[in-house]
Amino acid sequence: MKKIFLLVLLPIATTIFAQNKLTVESGNLNFLKGQTEVNVERNYGSPLFQAENFTETEYLERRHKETVAKKGEEAWKKWIDIWEQHAETIWTEKFIEGLNKSKKIKFTQNVETKYTLIIHPKWMYAGWSGFIMQPGKLSSEITIVETANPSNVLATIKGDKIEGSGSKVDYGMEYGRIAAAYEKTGKELGKAIKEALK
Repeated sequence: MKKIFLLVLLPIATTIFAQNKLTVESGNLNFLKGQTEVNVERNYGSPLFQAENFTETEYLERRHKETVAKKGEEAWKKWIDIWEQHAETIWTEKFIEGLNKSKKIKFTQNVETKYTLIIHPKWMYAGWSGFIMQPGKLSSEITIVETANPSNVLATIKGDKIEGSGSKVDYGMEYGRIAAAYEKTGKELGKAIKEALK
């Protein structure tokens, strides 16, 4: 019984110590004082997936095989359509939603502002749902640049395995769990900005 208890506790402890780390790597956030609105962009690039560091193509190929084997091609078409919606717009929207929980500055896309915040996802973990749920995770690099001179990087922030929890997304599917990790990353960054502007 003790062995079973320890086996259940070990992954929980590992999860607690390996999540939600947001670090300002360079610069600071003080320059945002007095700003009311900041533009947000996403540089999707080529993020890696899962513990195995699959490319997105590799990850989707594996997911395709699994889905077709279990549920058929129609189920895959539905799944990939929703995944693409998340990858193209929803993940970024959830990140912005998390940022705006701080209510100090309004973060939005496609606006002319002095500063632009760019999120660059580096690694995503899809997690799983079931008797015990494993939330999605996101590692990212976030930069804040002068909009008129994007080479002027004023701050670089690293998010390391930020775990999605506490969101109102659908945790039943991978794209929903990853969306929650984007939202949590935004929320943690919003808190850091709020603290810097005190």
